[in-house]
Amino acid sequence: MMLLGRNRPRRGRPFRVLVLGGARSGKSVTAERMLAGHDRVDYVATGAVPDDADPAWAARVNAHRQRRPARWTTLETRDLAPVLTPSPPERIVAPVLVECLSTWLAGVMDDLGVWEGRDGADGELASRVDGLLDAWRATRRHVVAVSNEVGSGVVPATSSGVRYRDELGALNARIAAECEQAWYCVAGIPRRIK
Repeated sequence: MMLLGRNRPRRGRPFRVLVLGGARSGKSVTAERMLAGHDRVDYVATGAVPDDADPAWAARVNAHRQRRPARWTTLETRDLAPVLTPSPPERIVAPVLVECLSTWLAGVMDDLGVWEGRDGADGELASRVDGLLDAWRATRRHVVAVSNEVGSGVVPATSSGVRYRDELGALNARIAAECEQAWYCVAGIPRRIK
């Protein structure tokens, strides 16, 4: 897949793309295809490292690993700022694929104790999200980020589910506002929305 139309990446300039979709919508495959022509890609896996405790998660991560070209570098981290804005900036040679903002946010909320209502967790979460947005705005890299679109789904039955949906919806909107392109995937069909 090529990035079509206006706002195409230009060598030496940052280019930010957000690929949204629901579960099994084709968003990850779409993002990978956008970068398939590059010899090197820094693939940032933001989810938990799989283990025997969750075989479904392990199978999902393995499927993503199998699709990735061997020449891509995998970085397993939630610390996105150093990836988006490396120091020194001359280190930037490869585009980056962030897979995905949804698991990043869930992991950060878990790490900070948001689910348990830990004192100060809400402020720390706002700070981490703002830090990600600052790095996103400042990046000089060609970056494609994947995220779940949660605004079209079922209303969550729990307060934690509502909180997560609302936080992710706000994060997606803020990231999309800072992108040169945004795409939405439905039933494996990507459509450019920005």
